Amino acid sequence: MKIRRHPLVENRGHVLLASLMLVIMLSLLSMTALYLVGQDAPGISAMREHGQAQQLADAATELVVSWFHDASTTPASIADLLTKRRADATGAPSFFDTDGRSQFTGTPDRPDLLLEAVNEDDDRILNRAPSGFSGPLSEMGRLEMIKLYAPVEPGLLGTVEVTASARGSRPTASTIRFQLGAVDLPPVRAAVQTGQGLSVSSPETERPLLVHWGDTRVMGDMAINRMDDLVVKSTTASINGQSYDTMGKVEDRWVDYWIGGNLSVLSTPDGTMSVPQNVHTRQEPTPGARLDRWDYDLLKKTAQRYGTYYRLDRDGRLHELGSIESDPGRSPSELLVSLTVGQSHGLVFIDTLDGETPRSDNLGTLVVDGDYVEALLVVQGHVLVKPSGPGRSVTVLSPPPEGTSALSGRIPVTLPGIHLNGMLYAAGNITVERQTRIFGAVMTSGTLTGGTRPPSLEIWYNWDFSKGLFRGLPVVYRASSTWQPKY
Repeated sequence: MKIRRHPLVENRGHVLLASLMLVIMLSLLSMTALYLVGQDAPGISAMREHGQAQQLADAATELVVSWFHDASTTPASIADLLTKRRADATGAPSFFDTDGRSQFTGTPDRPDLLLEAVNEDDDRILNRAPSGFSGPLSEMGRLEMIKLYAPVEPGLLGTVEVTASARGSRPTASTIRFQLGAVDLPPVRAAVQTGQGLSVSSPETERPLLVHWGDTRVMGDMAINRMDDLVVKSTTASINGQSYDTMGKVEDRWVDYWIGGNLSVLSTPDGTMSVPQNVHTRQEPTPGARLDRWDYDLLKKTAQRYGTYYRLDRDGRLHELGSIESDPGRSPSELLVSLTVGQSHGLVFIDTLDGETPRSDNLGTLVVDGDYVEALLVVQGHVLVKPSGPGRSVTVLSPPPEGTSALSGRIPVTLPGIHLNGMLYAAGNITVERQTRIFGAVMTSGTLTGGTRPPSLEIWYNWDFSKGLFRGLPVVYRASSTWQPKY
């Protein structure tokens, strides 16, 4: 008898066979995928570690830039190399010579600066605080090498190569290369500079002007209450944050007076007038009081590119967009106050009433009445200073011993009650209405006065200004579009 299968049974057999084939194919694909994943895991890990190394190298670029700006983090062994070692046409310190050539002239094979972690001394610089990787960065990886040599394009400062490695099962190194640019602002080489005479004589105030750590330069005559109001220069003077009013002797290691005209004294009780040796009078016309010149156009362009630009109106309000007609403006206390130490506003350029070069008829008046301001204030007008609070304590470095620039010779000092940490420049006059303490410098094309009852103005000079280094302003920066991974 011939047995015939039902068609449904035959179809089910085909389906079963197809299902078995599909299961086998999926199993093979799964096994292949698992194998490939297992094989690729080290590759994925290596890619991740390489990317991390590249990020570390990128972070190191900011570290290198900071060495040019912050003396507290600059390695002492290379500090001289990173300072301005050329001179511009006026003789001021510069990174470039009079033809615009950078002071860095090395090659990749013979760089101006080479730090390698294989050397113990270099490793301390690269991978320990305060100059190198520390904290979270040191947990992620380490710096292996830094090179600095000549720039690839005229006008730039130099080329930097940074190599960093990420921590992992197979440490991976990455090298990036970038160019440094520089904003070559003129230095400020004195604590106080006035374009006209300076009168600090007043029966109401014991000592209206107190200067530490730097010179006073006056183009005209200078008047004082008594001869002992002048700071005497002494190599044994103490270095601290005390006011002269609390010190037994009014003396300092770095103070000189350069006066274009004559020195007059309001009161000479004993009839004698012995002038200290650090007071130099009749400096004009020769040899000259040597006032630093901050050019209007240069500073304006620099602020518009790297800082903040405002226009000042006749009511003393600031206009961010520069257009007084369309902008209601804001008060200086809103825009200029720094809430904490380190919150710098950088370069702040406050223009004349009409946005043109300063003249006697286009100068407004800026009122600086904040408790604490951290900025380079460049005011193309008059300034009235009357702080509204006790200020802040700031920790700074003293100047090095006179005639040297060694970082090791600079002493950490805490200055209490500082109201302005930075620079105050005025194209007009500066008037001080309340007791004010400044770390930095004061410069005016006009004169410095104390109102009807002069309070004391006390200034500690920031020696970094003499090198053209200003906190909050990228004097040295990473040039745009030059970041390039090397390998």
